[in-house]
Amino acid sequence: MCVVKVPVLEVFALWLTLLRWDASQKLTTAVLSIRHRRPLGGLPAGRFESTMGNRDERSINLRGWIFELLLHVRARLRADCWLYLAIAIYSVIGIALLGTYGHAEMASFGKYLEQWTYLFLFFMPLMAVIFDYAWVLLRFNGKQSLAKRRTFSPHRLAHLFSGMLLLMALMIFQGMFTSIKNLLPLMRGGFLYDEWLARIDALLAFGFDPWKILVPIARHDVIVKIVDWNYSVLWFVVCFGTLFYVATSPRAAPVRVRYVGMFMFVWVVCGNIFAGIFISAGPVFYGAVTGDSQRFAELLDFLASPDGPTTANMIQRYLWSLHEHGGAGLGSGVSAFPSVHVGLIALNAFFAAEVSRRLGIIAFGYTALVMASSVFLGWHYLIDGYASLLVVGLGHFALKALMNRETRSAADTQQVAAAAA
Repeated sequence: MCVVKVPVLEVFALWLTLLRWDASQKLTTAVLSIRHRRPLGGLPAGRFESTMGNRDERSINLRGWIFELLLHVRARLRADCWLYLAIAIYSVIGIALLGTYGHAEMASFGKYLEQWTYLFLFFMPLMAVIFDYAWVLLRFNGKQSLAKRRTFSPHRLAHLFSGMLLLMALMIFQGMFTSIKNLLPLMRGGFLYDEWLARIDALLAFGFDPWKILVPIARHDVIVKIVDWNYSVLWFVVCFGTLFYVATSPRAAPVRVRYVGMFMFVWVVCGNIFAGIFISAGPVFYGAVTGDSQRFAELLDFLASPDGPTTANMIQRYLWSLHEHGGAGLGSGVSAFPSVHVGLIALNAFFAAEVSRRLGIIAFGYTALVMASSVFLGWHYLIDGYASLLVVGLGHFALKALMNRETRSAADTQQVAAAAA
């Protein structure tokens, strides 16, 4: 079997060629312009020519494959440049805030490194390749050659690799978000709006705290476990699984920049800006921040009981311990208004509604479940979820209209240029 090796210099030469690539040139012209390897001696003339012909053909095909891969990667990186710029600006602002307030210990950049890299550089890419390969095999009656071509095509792998790079940049973004979130109570001098938000909740529920309506209805052991698992586990699978799919799949390329932009919008606007303006801790921490330990006492007893939502209670104790000791950790920081949990799942619902009306109905139904769960588990006031829906909805339609206008403007410019030519 003939093994074709591509020297590092030749790959580098391909990349330099790519940077100088003229769209009017044909791919084969650029590939054939790369130098061939020197022939090996000692073979009869006919056999030598046949062997070298096969080697040259394989080498040209591999070089062409690499060239096409780099071409697609460059296209994706250029399309994502605004996302990288936004992450860089956000990181600079965050570092400046940490330095200004003198709390570098709140930085959380390294907290996500192990989990994030395992998830987005190993586990999910492996699952994506296996799924793509299996899907083609099932759809086309076990045609392995077709499955290999589609799964490992330059177009598919370019989206996967560029998406993985973008996700690594989002790891820095996520660490910076947590760092700023840790800093918010110190910047504002505590949690200032829990009493106001609890009063608004009571007004919305006609004089009752909403949790008093939900807990008696859903206190059955099976329901508690389902709600707890959904909010603490399934939500992460849905939100970050969707993020990986959009970032790495060619099928999601038309909405990739808009979706990831809105993903960051939810974290920054809901989780940093509005969370800082209307800083609050949430019902489960209400007594600790207001001194009124009676208003949510029954809810706290339920959460801490053996029949309660054990995962939510464990995470709540973890977060409050970090807050009390001024420490930083994975997902650390305490804030309630508005709900990022609801905001991210609502983001997915708005995009799902663009795919189909039925999928949108299902997605918004799940959003309602997450919103109710956030109250039931003591994480949020009801108004937190309503505010997230409003903010994310306005951001979604505003960004969509802006990008559609830019697309139409670019198309009009191309038509005018074509007409003038």
